[in-house]
Amino acid sequence: MTDADTLADLRTAADYQFGAGAGDALFPPDAPLTVRRSSGGRPRQVIDGDVDDTPGSSEGNRLVSYGTDGRFTLGLAGGKRIAETFSAPRHRMVVGEESEPFVREGRNAFAKFVTAADAGIRPGDEVLVVDDDGEIFGVGRAELSGAEAEQLGSGVAVKTRDGNPADDD
Repeated sequence: MTDADTLADLRTAADYQFGAGAGDALFPPDAPLTVRRSSGGRPRQVIDGDVDDTPGSSEGNRLVSYGTDGRFTLGLAGGKRIAETFSAPRHRMVVGEESEPFVREGRNAFAKFVTAADAGIRPGDEVLVVDDDGEIFGVGRAELSGAEAEQLGSGVAVKTRDGNPADDD
């Protein structure tokens, strides 16, 4: 199967997981994308742009990883594309500023700091951790539903996978 055929299938899977339009947002047909495959030929990661195979060289450009369960895990670059495609509050958990430095470092977001969340979020969903202005602090897997994250005063709301380091001014 060619990369073009694989990307067409991945677009369909992204539309199913994130909603209509996510496939084209994550994997634009005219963009240079690299599909990394497992030894068996299954797609494992989609990287934005043409990359070399030096370990760690493309971590900042990883759009998604494709799990054996058929679900995507977002990289920070993929999360930014989802944020541009879907308006707030979709796929977002909003946390207060006291969580910002921790989530940016890749640490988990706790429910007591969640100020708002998409009501459609279910445990296990891929989510964006953002502030009130929509700036992305990180991406990860929801451990609580959107409603639970807003109401509970303790526990991990999002297991952060990739933090978005702050720009040093």
